[in-house]
Amino acid sequence: MTDAFLIRPIEPRDDAAVAAIIRAVMPEFGADGPGFAIHDAEVDAMCAAYAQPRCSYFVVERDGVVVGGGGVAPLADSEPDVCELRKMYFLPQARGIGAGTAMMQRCLDAARAHGFRRCYLETLTGMDAAQALYRRNGFAPICAPMGGTGHHGCDRWFIREL
Repeated sequence: MTDAFLIRPIEPRDDAAVAAIIRAVMPEFGADGPGFAIHDAEVDAMCAAYAQPRCSYFVVERDGVVVGGGGVAPLADSEPDVCELRKMYFLPQARGIGAGTAMMQRCLDAARAHGFRRCYLETLTGMDAAQALYRRNGFAPICAPMGGTGHHGCDRWFIREL
């Protein structure tokens, strides 16, 4: 296996792989109880969920296998210029090879193309590599959650201008 990877828009054939990645990675960081994205209804039908207006979701492939994903969508119960970076998770084989930075750029470019001016995200204590990635990409911590994500299990929130 090489460090080469491909980022592409999600397709219906990717739904099972993406759901499996979300269900494998979130518990690794203790994010499998109530109030976490692992329980969102869209997890089993990500392609359809992100086919909605102003939404995009991408997958990371290595050697033809989906090993991660990430997307953007409007932030529920918020201003129309705010999107949320959503469900960005990577299996161990997709970490440390630049895929996170590349995915972040792809998602932020999509957010700009959808007309958003700010991007919000939620995470939790212990996801240190993810938080370092967010900070490197211009996200700043904020003191309280925004919008109505329903993810009360998250305890770290970030935002950046687009």
